[in-house]
Amino acid sequence: MGTLALSADERVRDVRFSEDSVTVDLMDGRTISVPLEWYPRLAGASPHQLENWTLCAAGYGIHWPDLDEDLSTEGMLRGAPAPGTRAAGRTRRSTRPRPRGRSGKRVTARSGRGG
Repeated sequence: MGTLALSADERVRDVRFSEDSVTVDLMDGRTISVPLEWYPRLAGASPHQLENWTLCAAGYGIHWPDLDEDLSTEGMLRGAPAPGTRAAGRTRRSTRPRPRGRSGKRVTARSGRGG
């Protein structure tokens, strides 16, 4: 393990919000800022609800009791939005091959009755 890893302290020092982002200051001096839209419960909350947060998970997480929402610094550092939320700029591609017809061309879905 390198010396950089030994000095990293991912515990939360402070949390603040702008109109479109949540920003978390870490104990080691780093700052994480992610789009608020990644966390729908936070995005739809009132300013009072957003300011009512507590530390959890020994300081590695943030809990909003009014919203029943929890975030971890690990998830934020990985760029992980809330489950079911698509991160801006990311696309999900299927790993399954697309079906092909007899000619070897990809088959596309058609609506209505065909002939």
